[in-house]
Amino acid sequence: MVLRDKLHEKFREALSAVLPIVALVVLLSLTVAPIPSGTMLSFLMGAALLVAGMMLFSVGAEVAMEPMGAQVGSRVTATRNLPLILTLGFVLGVLITVSEPDLQVLAGQVQAIPNQVLVFSVAAGVGLFLVIALLRIFYHVSLHLLLVLFYLITLGFVFLAPASFRSIAFDSGGVTTGPMTVPFIMSFGMGIAAIRSDGNASEDSFGLVALCSIGPILAILILSLIFRPDGADYSPVTVTNVVDSIELRSLFGSGIPVYLREMLVSILPITVFFFVLNFVLLHLSFPVLSRIGLGLLYTYVGLTLFMTGANYGFMPAGAYLGERLGEISFRWIIIPVGVMIGYLVVKAEPAVYVLMRQVEELTSGAVTGRSLQLSMCCGVGISVGLSMLRVLLGLNVLVFLIPGYILAIAMSFICPRLFTAIAFDSGGVASGPMTATFLLPMTMGFCQAMGGNVATDAFGVVALVAMTPLLTIQGLGMLYRFRSRSRKGVAPAADLFAELPDNAIIDL
Repeated sequence: MVLRDKLHEKFREALSAVLPIVALVVLLSLTVAPIPSGTMLSFLMGAALLVAGMMLFSVGAEVAMEPMGAQVGSRVTATRNLPLILTLGFVLGVLITVSEPDLQVLAGQVQAIPNQVLVFSVAAGVGLFLVIALLRIFYHVSLHLLLVLFYLITLGFVFLAPASFRSIAFDSGGVTTGPMTVPFIMSFGMGIAAIRSDGNASEDSFGLVALCSIGPILAILILSLIFRPDGADYSPVTVTNVVDSIELRSLFGSGIPVYLREMLVSILPITVFFFVLNFVLLHLSFPVLSRIGLGLLYTYVGLTLFMTGANYGFMPAGAYLGERLGEISFRWIIIPVGVMIGYLVVKAEPAVYVLMRQVEELTSGAVTGRSLQLSMCCGVGISVGLSMLRVLLGLNVLVFLIPGYILAIAMSFICPRLFTAIAFDSGGVASGPMTATFLLPMTMGFCQAMGGNVATDAFGVVALVAMTPLLTIQGLGMLYRFRSRSRKGVAPAADLFAELPDNAIIDL
């Protein structure tokens, strides 16, 4: 497929992902939660930038980030030098996390811990758990046993940490696995598994994102014990209301240079590291390097447009929408609204399409990307509805997280291994920049209008978004297993999957 055709395909995907969210917000603005015309104009401009950014990022991830991860994973593993592999794994985990724009958004919201301390502590956590994930692949350790162990350790730290940091800690596990991290780490795992000849290699290539999501949670919990802050202060979202097109152009014109610098700082470390590693070890041909370089340019421009649109268009609109919904007499409407927005927002997460494509490739189409996306949409819709219920009733986030993770881990013992790995990966993938820049501000605005505690009540929405796909996708796997066992005889796995409709999760 030529590049032009690929751009057309990604443009259609991005447009179909963003338009439903735009339509829902416009509908709410015309009915129960009026939004000022200037804020709505910024939202629509942000939506246009989101479409362009998603299109370019998706092409860049496919052309550059995924081949980079796969090449590094396969070539480094081929050396059979375990200390070298683990060292590079740690360095890559740190660099790719520092590059993650979602982490910068979260760090800016938490004022009690210095930004750089938080960012590099979280990055070290991801690097450490990427090393653990690599050791799991090499020594064939069961994924769900590691998940049980580390989530039990995490829960132990939860009860020691200040209450105001529990939600933020679990949120950090979701935001660090965003558009930069997911394509590279998943492809890195695929590259490592590709040189193995055993039957479990493809299954073991999943699960890296799942384990890497635990590192940030532990990092924030440990930091809260060190700093012992009295509360988790946050920075409220500034709602802009432009008067005319001149102010609109000025607003976004000032934002694009900001994110051009930020995304350059984000993407530069991993780019330099890759080209140095190529000079020392990989020795890729010039045409391959040129293609990767072009893909990196697409990724850079796409992320710049996406983050500008999300922060200057979607974030203010989300915050204002939440405030208006919190001021009306029938506040309960925020629950079905949250379910609908949660369902739709997953389709606008760039990293979701990376996961869908890689799952289809590794399972030869046995697990369709559409069924995977649908199960994630259902899970996230439920999680956002629960988040709004939590704000309404002032419930502790642990009321949902502890039973949810216990159930998810219990399901991992009876669910097909592949679905467990995909499910725990999808939790981090679903909670990306759209969650951080639209759902979280909307929840914060609603919480403020309700007079609640933002640190304990609003934070935690990302954590719930990362949790519920664990349940729905493993439920999908158990449904597939049940259907396959109900057949007479034994059929090839691909046939068993192909027999099921894409919307099988709805039946579940």
